[in-house]
Amino acid sequence: MKIALKLLSLTLLVLLSFSDTAFAQLPEGVITESTDLDADRPLDDITEKTNVIEKRILPYDHIREADIFWEKRIWRVIDIREKMNLPFAYPERPLFTILMDAAMENEIKVYSTEDDKFSNRIEPDEVASMGARVDTVITFDPETYEEQIQIVRNELNPEDVKRFRLKEVWFFDEESSTMQVRILGIAPLIDVKDDNGNFRYEQPMFWVYYPDARSVLARELVFNAGNDASPNSWEDLFEARFFSSYIYKESNVYDRKLADYLSGVDVLLEADNIKNEIFNFEHDLWSY
Repeated sequence: MKIALKLLSLTLLVLLSFSDTAFAQLPEGVITESTDLDADRPLDDITEKTNVIEKRILPYDHIREADIFWEKRIWRVIDIREKMNLPFAYPERPLFTILMDAAMENEIKVYSTEDDKFSNRIEPDEVASMGARVDTVITFDPETYEEQIQIVRNELNPEDVKRFRLKEVWFFDEESSTMQVRILGIAPLIDVKDDNGNFRYEQPMFWVYYPDARSVLARELVFNAGNDASPNSWEDLFEARFFSSYIYKESNVYDRKLADYLSGVDVLLEADNIKNEIFNFEHDLWSY
């Protein structure tokens, strides 16, 4: 037994000395699989901030159908070119990039724009094809001057996504006697242009079911203009409704948008009327 233990200890010593010699003989600058590339990178802050990344989202309160006294579905448009919405174009991680990456990695579910009821799901490979466009370009060989056809893949620039659509539900909860709102979906909008580059119309790329995407949005930081020491997450921004938007559709029997029967400034005036109707409905429920 003692002989076996001595042999085992000698074997371990030989292996350890061999491994030390092997690592010592590695030339300086060689990168291995276990090399930490960020080990020598300085921290661009006073302390490493992980509160937002490690934060857990609070689930929504359960709402009984019998407690919903009143409900109205609203569709909005968020234009990121407005001053209040500049965080949507955050240089490091714009909202569009977050949604695209999460959809391609199958972290969130994405649905077709055939309707806004989240009926048909889109697979991650289809989402990846939406983020790029394949064009055929004719070039000429510099030596022979022969015509050549090349296929070019153009990735969609996140800066080209200027607006987002929101689908939400406003409802009055009798149990808590409060007017509440829940966001149901988010859809990025892209411009469709003709062959000459002229704008034709605007269309949504896909619908993201917001309740399922909350956990992903809660891990992504968004710029906080008031305090760099307390960055917000995208989930915080949407739940606090810290964005500017306008209504372009409300639930109606014809299922039509405001622009289908109004034009110009009348669309914005009607959008304000709808917003005031929601506010006045809650206000009129109380007596003073």
